[in-house]
Amino acid sequence: MHITMNIYKNSCWFKLFAILFLSLSFFTGCNQPAKTGGPPKPKPFVTPEYPKALADKSVEFQLNVPDATKVQVDFGKVYDMKNDGEGNWSVVSEPRIPGLHYYKYIIDGVKVSDPYSEVYYNSTGNFMSGIEILEDGVDFYNMKDVPHGDIRTEHYFSSTTHSWRKLNVYAPPGYDKNVDMYPVLYLQHGGGENESGWVIQGRTNNILDNLIATGDAVPMLVVMSNGHVAREVNIRGGYSEEGMAVFKDEMMNNVIPFIEKKYRAKVDRKYRALAGLSMGGGQSFYVGLKSLDVFASVGTFSSGIFGGISQVGSSFDVEAEIPGILSKSQSFNDQLDVFYISVGQHDPRYEATKNAIKIFKENGVEVTANSFPGDHDFQVFRKSLHDFASLIFQ
Repeated sequence: MHITMNIYKNSCWFKLFAILFLSLSFFTGCNQPAKTGGPPKPKPFVTPEYPKALADKSVEFQLNVPDATKVQVDFGKVYDMKNDGEGNWSVVSEPRIPGLHYYKYIIDGVKVSDPYSEVYYNSTGNFMSGIEILEDGVDFYNMKDVPHGDIRTEHYFSSTTHSWRKLNVYAPPGYDKNVDMYPVLYLQHGGGENESGWVIQGRTNNILDNLIATGDAVPMLVVMSNGHVAREVNIRGGYSEEGMAVFKDEMMNNVIPFIEKKYRAKVDRKYRALAGLSMGGGQSFYVGLKSLDVFASVGTFSSGIFGGISQVGSSFDVEAEIPGILSKSQSFNDQLDVFYISVGQHDPRYEATKNAIKIFKENGVEVTANSFPGDHDFQVFRKSLHDFASLIFQ
């Protein structure tokens, strides 16, 4: 017992000594310079503030890749970036039209997303980095101090594809606090995109919130579904009645019934509108104008349906595709509350769309048309939605 107690006491003293020694070493060490084995390496100058839009609408890109031998940025065109000798690469682009622009870095031949950027699912069917170049004096799509609606993600089972599918719904401010019934805008994305495009890139909730707050649009539901629909047996796609048949089946037999069962949606045709951008504009044109018993308003934004793209030549015959639209234009006018067409002024589709509008008007079709500065991009699409939403259900 005597021996055991001595060992125990000696052990306690040893532990106390060790604690005091380590504490003293810590505090004295704090005042000593760190031993790095050489001068400190320079910190990379890349920060989350890059890429950065400059005053002239050009964009400055910076990226730190010390081991790369060649770095480029694909920003509409491919720019070679310069190395400062420490692995910091940079370049300034040419000025761009305001709006959301996608880009990717190319590092030694490999395309990669920017780790400092948000990524967007875009028309390439891929996630890409993006930068917003602000347009002076334009803020209708920004969040403001107004009552806000919300975006709701829904899943439904499609009898067309025999699978579960997803869509997004904008519910206007106050939806959960009243028992009102609402008109519905079915809003379609472009080719390669999905139901997230109008929510994220399009900023639909901000656009509708701001319009409703100022009284420039009536409170409405906006349904954004996935327009890429396929059955097990492939059929000819593209801008044709056959190509639109599967989308029409999905919209009529799945999307609309789901919305009208779950949401307080007005079911009269006067309170349904169908619109979309690019591919979605073509879908809206074919399905909307051939289903006037279902929709009273149709919007086509920046669609290649009239020409201007390689898939569609100059021989598009609107009367053959939509029988009676020119020869019996008054019948269409009587059924349509709003027929709307828009396009970007720098879009390859511009001239073909302008010519189609001219033909419509010469044949007595009542069409509201508009064009906006910009190419085939979301700045134009946002303005188109802002325009169209202010016209419908009034």
